[in-house]
Amino acid sequence: MLLDRLDRKILAVLQANSRASLQDIGHAVGLSPSPCWGRIKKLEEAGVIEGYTVRLNSQALGLGDTVLVQVTLDSHSDNTLEKFGEMLATIPEVVEAHLVSGEYDYLLRVVVKDTRDYERLLREKLYKIKGIRHSQSSFVLRTLKKADLPLGV
Repeated sequence: MLLDRLDRKILAVLQANSRASLQDIGHAVGLSPSPCWGRIKKLEEAGVIEGYTVRLNSQALGLGDTVLVQVTLDSHSDNTLEKFGEMLATIPEVVEAHLVSGEYDYLLRVVVKDTRDYERLLREKLYKIKGIRHSQSSFVLRTLKKADLPLGV
């Protein structure tokens, strides 16, 4: 789908506040609510808008540590990659998993209460996944940037 300037503005408003009213979105982009709604529906149908969500504060929920885990697998067969992905899907603390190029195979973002909770996660869940050759963990000390997608508006 080709996005014009108004589509990008609508996306920027929704990305900043997905609960914005049609009136507020329309006012921000210079459209009345009806054509604004039509554009939003087209963006949803085209898969540009995948859904609506709320951002939660991990610290406020008692999940004080974020850990980036680099994982290398023993094998790169389709079956191994599929099984690894299925196992990761069962671990709620793994909030992102990326198959990457480079020295390791996966980069995981994990949220836990603290270092003891991370140790528990390693012992009880992550290290029980067959096929992991090596992993390396880095605790996030501070997040310097966390941004929305660049829309070029």
